[in-house]
This record gives sequence, structure tokens and C-alpha cells, in this order.
Amino acid sequence: MKAVFISYNQAHTLEVNTMLDKLEIRGFTRWALTEGRGSTDGEPHFATHAWPSMNSSILTFVDEGKVAPLMEALRKLDAEAPQQGLRAFVLDAHEGM
Repeated sequence: MKAVFISYNQAHTLEVNTMLDKLEIRGFTRWALTEGRGSTDGEPHFATHAWPSMNSSILTFVDEGKVAPLMEALRKLDAEAPQQGLRAFVLDAHEGM
């Protein structure tokens, strides 16, 4: 089992939802409003007058076999509009209950 944390410009919400559905990734937790800025480039997303964009973030736990297809789909989405901002991180996860 892997944990995948995805942070993305809210403009990508429909695409991310569709991607999760197509990959049959049902369970996730979404934070609808998250602030942030890229570590090397990209504009901040702070929901302010100066930086009006806003992010959303998702944490999902998936079987290892779904990680590669999910990450590839996220890379493609990010490449289509790199200025929007999208990052994903994969972590080991162990079921606690």
C-alpha cells in the first residue's frame, strides 16, 4: 500500500476527479483550500489580491499497482499546463486497522 499526496491548482479539479475515477481509486481525503508555492518556480497560490490562485490537495491510499498509472496521468496533466501547478508525492503506508 502507498500513500499518494497530490497538491494542484483548483483549475485541475475536474481532471483529477476524472483521473481517480478512471483508475478506480475511490477512497481519498480532499482539502478543498490549500495554500502554497513551488519549491523552484511557479506563482504562489495564496487566495489574496496579489496571488489569487488557490490549491486543493488530496491524500489517497492505493495498491502499489495503481501508483505508476496514477503518477503517469498526473505527469501528463501537469505537462499540459505547467504554469497551473501540480505536484504529487508517494510514501510508504501501512494499514493501521
